[in-house]
Amino acid sequence: MALSLKEIQARLLEQQAKKDRAKGGQAFTGDNAVYPFWNNPEGSSATLRFLPDGNQANDFFWLERLIIKLPFPGVKGQNDAKPVEVQVPCTDMWKANTCPITAEIRPWWKDKSTEDLARKYYRKKSFLFQGLVTANPNKEDNTPENPIRRFIINPSVFDVIKSILLDQDLEHTPTDYEHGRDFYLVKTTKGQYANYSSSKWAMKERPLTSDELDTVTKFGLYNLEQFLPKKPDDAHLKAMMEMFEASVNEELYDVERWSNFYRPNGMRTENMSASTRENSNETTEQQVVRNETPVTPTVTASNILDKLTKPVVTESDETATQSTDKAKPQTPEDIIAAIRRRQQQK
Repeated sequence: MALSLKEIQARLLEQQAKKDRAKGGQAFTGDNAVYPFWNNPEGSSATLRFLPDGNQANDFFWLERLIIKLPFPGVKGQNDAKPVEVQVPCTDMWKANTCPITAEIRPWWKDKSTEDLARKYYRKKSFLFQGLVTANPNKEDNTPENPIRRFIINPSVFDVIKSILLDQDLEHTPTDYEHGRDFYLVKTTKGQYANYSSSKWAMKERPLTSDELDTVTKFGLYNLEQFLPKKPDDAHLKAMMEMFEASVNEELYDVERWSNFYRPNGMRTENMSASTRENSNETTEQQVVRNETPVTPTVTASNILDKLTKPVVTESDETATQSTDKAKPQTPEDIIAAIRRRQQQK
């Protein structure tokens, strides 16, 4: 039976959306608080204003994410011919040299016959930020009520973001409410892939506007750690290794064995228990957990620079460092009030 014009248009739009997501390098579902900049038009520029992490224990205004993708040719007992992919966390996110999958593929890099396989299962790195989108070329259909968005940034864009922090003359962190800077996220195309190498920081500082300050006061800051995948316990680690071995052997994903731990994105969950859904990875973003009284970390450009350039230390040394020099936390209301007093005095 021939398709109607509307059905043809719907299919074409779906195909184009898939191509756009592929060009952007990432596709995320389930939480519209994540800003989908990969869907921005080619040649466009979005203006972002990064904000601090609501977790005062974080010295930076971002967190690193390490994800391993396990492809399967299909799902056992279901659509055997439809490939699926399961994402699992690389435990190096929490402590270096602890990921069993990364350790397993390490020797593969030394053999040309297995080098491509090692690359296939090597962890994918990205960085989690939060902030405001003050100029948005993306006509989103469903924007969230909370204007504070989360950004999942790839390593190449992260290098541009980090570059300003390595400038010894920088006096204020870019997330400072009064002396911060905007970031221009520019999308172009290189070959068939999206390219963001033209992105850059604004040359001048810009204080947050009254509306932007009100947004921070009203909604508070996200604790970015709550959006990292759940740290796997021994049972999850065992399931990860079983799935890894099955994926390498091109076996089907086994719902009965692994769905209580990790499952492909979009897999139906009607017959699964609440604990199963909680432990699964339907989305790599977890439900937001907010502090009752959100606070703004006292982060400066100089201490970020120190952290970026200092030598690697042991876990015990790092713990000792974090336990010292803790400044008294200030609420966003305190900081905003101080900024407005200074603005009135000018």
